[in-house]
Amino acid sequence: MTVRAVLVLFVCSVLSACVSNTGAPVMRTEEGRSQARDAYIQLAIGYLQEGITEQAKAPLKKALEIDPNSADAHAVLALVFQNELEPELAAQHYRKALSQGKNTRIQNNYGGFLYEQGDYQAAYEQFKSASQDTMYSGRSRVFESMGLTALRLNNKDLALQHFERSLRLNPQQPQTLLEAAILLYERQEYVPAQNYYARFEQVGEHSARSLLLGTRLANIFQDRNKAASLALQLKRLYPASAEYQQYQSEHR
Repeated sequence: MTVRAVLVLFVCSVLSACVSNTGAPVMRTEEGRSQARDAYIQLAIGYLQEGITEQAKAPLKKALEIDPNSADAHAVLALVFQNELEPELAAQHYRKALSQGKNTRIQNNYGGFLYEQGDYQAAYEQFKSASQDTMYSGRSRVFESMGLTALRLNNKDLALQHFERSLRLNPQQPQTLLEAAILLYERQEYVPAQNYYARFEQVGEHSARSLLLGTRLANIFQDRNKAASLALQLKRLYPASAEYQQYQSEHR
């Protein structure tokens, strides 16, 4: 049985249970309406997770009919429109969701949406606000996002600060490790760059960027065998990449 089928059954069970022991419609009670609203939102999330965004709209419409101010319903609808490449509608529903009060998860998602749209300064402000929630379970990813956004804003020093903060919270994030290693290499701080790179190799998968950095660090530390191995992988896997062209220009 699919996740969607399970959620449909769940919604049906919630709605069929919306009659009290006295026979009065529970939908007239705050608790009953809240349960129905949340059931519709969960059904929409199930559709969204399966990539069926069109069908996610109907239960969200039902949820908003029950509670027009539901931050979660507006946030999920924003994700639906974001996936459907409707940025104006997505932004509208993100703003409606956040108008109901601070919500770290929604702020983080909104920041990701703004980053996707190229509005890096606004994205950074959303991530910065989200990072202040010290109990948020995804806080390390928020700092990673702040670092990536700072790079887009051409502030490499700030980006490195955020990457290092992220790795203090979760030391096994491949992208963060690689970005920190690249920034440290550019600052000619080769030992800490190598430390981050070694940790990246334990948890991440190579890309053209990581292979190029690996060859550079291996040459600096005179590990010729590793330098040759990484260069061969770069040539074999990414022969048309800018990184391989850069490698060739450095070894002429």
